[in-house]
Order: sequence, then C-alpha cells, then structure tokens
Amino acid sequence: MRFDVLTLFPELFSSFLKETILGRAVKAGLIDIRLVNIRSFARGRHLVTDDRPFGGGEGMVMKPGPISRALDSIDRKPDRSLVVLLTPQGRRFEQAMAWELSRMEQVILICGRYEGVDERIRTGSVDLELSIGDYVLSGGETAAMVVMDAVSRLVPGVLGGERSAQEDSFEGGLLEHPQYTRPRVFRNQEVPAVLLSGDHEKIRVWKRTESLKRTLERRPDLLEKAKLTEEDKRILAKLREKTGK
Repeated sequence: MRFDVLTLFPELFSSFLKETILGRAVKAGLIDIRLVNIRSFARGRHLVTDDRPFGGGEGMVMKPGPISRALDSIDRKPDRSLVVLLTPQGRRFEQAMAWELSRMEQVILICGRYEGVDERIRTGSVDLELSIGDYVLSGGETAAMVVMDAVSRLVPGVLGGERSAQEDSFEGGLLEHPQYTRPRVFRNQEVPAVLLSGDHEKIRVWKRTESLKRTLERRPDLLEKAKLTEEDKRILAKLREKTGK
C-alpha cells in the first residue's frame, strides 16, 4: 500500500517513519510512503504558498496552485487511488473508515495549514474529507500520521499476527477487554484467576464479557452499532441488570 503526503513540513514525519510499527513496515516493503513538499511547487522568488483570504478575515489561506501542481506530480493509480483532505470539517475518521482506506492501493493525504486550503482544491481535486476529531490542530500533519498508523495496522503482515488488529478496541464496535502480563501480583493487585486457568472457553467468555462491560460503562453509544451475537445480548442483559444502565 502507498501513501503520498502533501505537506509544507515533511521533516515532521522523520521520527514517525523511523521509530514506529509503520517505520518497520516501510523497511519491510509492506508500506510505501512518499512525502511531497508543497513549497517545491510554489512559484516566484519567495515560493509563497499562502495568501490573504478574499473578503477579508483573520489568518492566511493556502493557495490552490502549489497544491494542484503537487497533486499533478504524483503518479496516480487509476481507480485504486483516493485523494483525502484532512480538515476539521470532514467526515469523522473511525475504524470502519480505516478498513475502507486499507483496501485502496494508494491514499493521497493533503495536510492543510493556517486557515485551511482554497475551496477550489476541495471541490475540484478531493475525493474525501476526513477529520480525526472535533478539535482544531495547527496543521494536518498530525492527523495524517493518525490516519496512516490506523490504516497501516490493517495491511496484512504489518502487525505480524493475523488476529492482532481484529482484537483491538473498536473492532466489531466494542472496546477491548483488560490486558495483563507478568508479574501475577503487582502492588497487591492480582491477575484474574480465569486468565491463569488454562480453560480457553472460560477465558474467551471472560474477555467478551469484560469487553461488553467496558463498552457499556465508557462508550454505551458504541453498542447501538456494534455487531452483537445472541451470546453477547445475553451477557449484556445481565450486565445491564447489575448496573442499571
């Protein structure tokens, strides 16, 4: 899978691409990441990439020309390429969207700055607008890292274990169950006995019950869209009876 990232600050990605799981995936040839410096496509002596907004207002707006030329420079994969603008006005980025993007061969991420990009880029060049949350960042670079990390985890071979990504929080619509490792006792807190029992069925039921319990307590809104089995519904009914939720 390939990511092309259009940014004014490619150096921000340096450590991210060296130290993370994504960095290892790049070295292994599972993920291809190409950083495109938007400023390289600006014109004039000072390579200006932003200007004052028409109609007045605070801040500066990224000019359409440099972004458009940067997009034109990219070798696109017909029908398997998607241009994504990272913006707080976009569709909320969730796990289901991460799966959708992981099925693409190429994802092109445009990182905005200042007050955003010229509207004509959004209407004329963008396939999808994404927001990683209801807050404002200084630029789209951090959001691009979030999207690449979440999507890359779903590419076969990146995590190593086939089930690793499937057992993460939000897969199937639920939060993940609690995790424990050595030592068995830490500051007078013991690992639940069931996890040490060796009984795989009891462990499976415990994990599923704890996953449902945690979701009910912390993110009950997720249960409305979660993929629940009949067993899940029975467990959930008992949990609701106990908690009154």
